[in-house]
Amino acid sequence: MRRDPDFFEDAELTLIYMAPRLREALRLEELLTNASIDYLVETGTYVGGLLMKRDLTGAFFYVRPEIVAEARELLTQNRYKPYDPL
Repeated sequence: MRRDPDFFEDAELTLIYMAPRLREALRLEELLTNASIDYLVETGTYVGGLLMKRDLTGAFFYVRPEIVAEARELLTQNRYKPYDPL
């Protein structure tokens, strides 16, 4: 379920996915909500483009560390590539 930042209090959240398009972000929200996974979504900028680099806006999805594995597995099963910090 989509939650406000206050819901997570001081928890250190983990980025699991960055959606570059609104349509993709909405589908991911539906997927996480149907799986009863609490998540935070925030907009942010990232650098995109091959020849001409530019700042773009995307939706960043975060979850609590204890459910990262479950959330990543759900994304993988539904053909999303979870964010990998390495």
